[in-house]
Amino acid sequence: MDILFAFGMTLIAGLSTGIGGLAVLFRGGTNKKFLSAALGFSAGVMIYVSMTEILTQAGESLAQGMGGAGAWVCAAAFIGGMLFIALIDKLVPERENPHEAASLAEKDDGEETVRTRRLMRTGVLSAVAIAIHNFPEGLATFVSALQELEVALPVVAAIAIHNIPEGVAVAVPMMRATGSRKKAFFFALLSGLAEPFGALVGWLILMPFMTPTVFGIIYAAVAGIMVFVALDELLPSARAFGEHHIEIYGLIVGMAVMAVSLILL
Repeated sequence: MDILFAFGMTLIAGLSTGIGGLAVLFRGGTNKKFLSAALGFSAGVMIYVSMTEILTQAGESLAQGMGGAGAWVCAAAFIGGMLFIALIDKLVPERENPHEAASLAEKDDGEETVRTRRLMRTGVLSAVAIAIHNFPEGLATFVSALQELEVALPVVAAIAIHNIPEGVAVAVPMMRATGSRKKAFFFALLSGLAEPFGALVGWLILMPFMTPTVFGIIYAAVAGIMVFVALDELLPSARAFGEHHIEIYGLIVGMAVMAVSLILL
């Protein structure tokens, strides 16, 4: 019964990404100011939660498992996470690299076509990064939910709140790129399913090998992945709508909301 309850809590936390998808579903996601603010907000959430919560937890776990050497391993895993998602970035099929000058053939496609491809790519990479993040997070939520209810509920609530803007991070670019609200919601929801899947796989396979050191390395790498996606994909995509100040305001609000949620929960 305790295991079913823990899995149910993990499922609720993971599916809260769908709430972010619903926000885009009903809001529409076609207003440039809204898109710029939403992407900036999502970047702020990713950066803040990665640098303050995820990386801190990783450092504590590694210090517990490795002592003084844990700080070096934490930094290495953080950079390694960035390199990992950078490799995925290079492997995602694309005809246009936002960091390089477009070729004449690409220019002929028109600015809107290039922007659509870029947003589609942003949505895919955000979904991949968030799914990777949610996988070990699902295990963490599951383990927390197995503890006393007073311990489980705040952890599950905090992760659920974190997952809502992550759903926005996936749904906004997908909505803009495909023009389909249903696809935007589906991808947002799908990225969250990695959390209960991570709990299930972790419980069946990884738990016997899950030491503080392994957990810390995974979490530090996840922090690197989240920061890379925020800086390399979300912020440039937000800026592409020509609303630089709104993008920054969204970034600040995202960080503020995440800070308050961490303090309260």
